[in-house]
Amino acid sequence: MQLRFVGCGDAFGSGGRLNTCFHVSGREANFLMDCGASTLPALRRLEIDRGDIDLILITHFHGDHFAGLPFFLLDAQFSRRTRPLTIAGPQGIERRLREVMEALFEHSSNTKPRFELNVVELAPGQRQDFGAVNVMPYPVVHGESGGPFLAYRVAAEGRTLAYTADTEWTETLIPLAHGADLFIAEAYMYEKVVKNHLSLKTLEQHLPDIGAKRLVLTHMSDDMLSRLGEVEHLAAEDGMVLVF
Repeated sequence: MQLRFVGCGDAFGSGGRLNTCFHVSGREANFLMDCGASTLPALRRLEIDRGDIDLILITHFHGDHFAGLPFFLLDAQFSRRTRPLTIAGPQGIERRLREVMEALFEHSSNTKPRFELNVVELAPGQRQDFGAVNVMPYPVVHGESGGPFLAYRVAAEGRTLAYTADTEWTETLIPLAHGADLFIAEAYMYEKVVKNHLSLKTLEQHLPDIGAKRLVLTHMSDDMLSRLGEVEHLAAEDGMVLVF
């Protein structure tokens, strides 16, 4: 399995990084995790074939994780995509998708796509299969607006990927990432504890209990990026590729 960081930045473009989007591909699996506003130009720059993507998993409805969908869908329509596409995310995703489509491109939500489009709600603790991809959602804590908020544990082709999404520390992160082959964790701050976000030092306290095989840090603020020289863990960069 291969994961490419299409974008690994926060909402404010700290360090010049693009909004969150990860592309995961294997023999059968081909999906995105989150689809921030900058996703489409980033996919084009990296020459990732949008037409091969079967599934987009959305963790929550903040623009740096969700607002790329209208651009992705209109591009699919105008490029005459024929492959079915599933978009899955928290409760309310169908309404939220319709609203963001209308906000950015009026009347676009009423246009019937040329391809089969399925929008699926995911609930914490309810496992869902999407072809070769098995998804287990976990609830996380990231404020009030823009939710519900989900983290995902994904199993595909004999590998397990866990992603915290945006969250402060919550005990659900332990089963989320326990023993995972690859654990992608927000490290918004270095050591300062702020509401709704995770600091590296807080995360490090729990890594022995989590026991993931490999850790990569993402969604880093300027505070965190300025301390990378002191960090022993791998930090994501836009375009970086990992095989797991």
